[in-house]
Amino acid sequence: MKPVLLALMFLSEEHIAQMAQTFEVIYAPDAPQAAAAIAQHGSRVRVVLTIGSVGLSPAQIDALPVLTLICALGAGYENVAVDYAKARGIVVATGAGTNDDCVADHTWGLLIAAQRRILPLDKATRAGIWRTALPLPPNVSHKRLGIIGLGTIGKKIAQRALGFEIEVGYHNRSARTDVPYRYFADVAALAEWADFLVIATPGGAGTKHLVNAGVLNALGPRGVVVNIARGSVIDTAALADALREGRIAAAGLDVYESEPLPPAELLDLDNVVLTPHVAGWSPEAVQASVDRFMENARRHLAGEAPVTPV
Repeated sequence: MKPVLLALMFLSEEHIAQMAQTFEVIYAPDAPQAAAAIAQHGSRVRVVLTIGSVGLSPAQIDALPVLTLICALGAGYENVAVDYAKARGIVVATGAGTNDDCVADHTWGLLIAAQRRILPLDKATRAGIWRTALPLPPNVSHKRLGIIGLGTIGKKIAQRALGFEIEVGYHNRSARTDVPYRYFADVAALAEWADFLVIATPGGAGTKHLVNAGVLNALGPRGVVVNIARGSVIDTAALADALREGRIAAAGLDVYESEPLPPAELLDLDNVVLTPHVAGWSPEAVQASVDRFMENARRHLAGEAPVTPV
């Protein structure tokens, strides 16, 4: 018999079919379906596939007595009860590294669109407004980029900055020894130095509202903030006030605290570019993430260590 897999996020029919070659797949892409699936099939579930924003709670783990592997499809796992799982001998793995390029590409799309006011310019052009009646959008090149979280994705974002001849600084829990970029121990100091502030740090309680009113004020009236990490890292109310009052110039957000609902405080602002948490989504990236899960699962079921354990 095939081992039972409980999948707790959206999957395409093609990817469900790919997983069904190895597993009996129980597909439960929202909370009510997950609760029903666990109630009906929990005693048989050996593997759970989830994402960071959905996670897997201690109570859910307790309801899965033969669970041996939890995988996050992407790199994030902030709502997976990792310590609780490991205390029960459950292996936890992620899809780290499978969508880094896609996220870095999208980051620069948001940054350029926000800095160069692409969306308002598109709207003005459709209305027949010529350039001489519009404010000049500032350069992207030759600025300073501050990155909060210089992990694998942060490093990819920094690498792309070099093509724009941009100076890079970063904030981490500690300085890295393998990069030439300037390190800032304080987020507000990084924001004060930077023209652009990109958030690429993990979510969770430790980074909640790390970018607050004080950090946004430090970024200043010509500053642009971009978030491709987790919505919880920015204080949305403080961001809305800063944008409305001109204390920062613009923002590009792929994530927000209200997900999957759009951020109501920002919807009437033309200096915000919004996308629906798709920075890591492309045909190539999603397939790579699914393939990584399948390889992690194959190794685990064969008694081997996964490729990308937590």
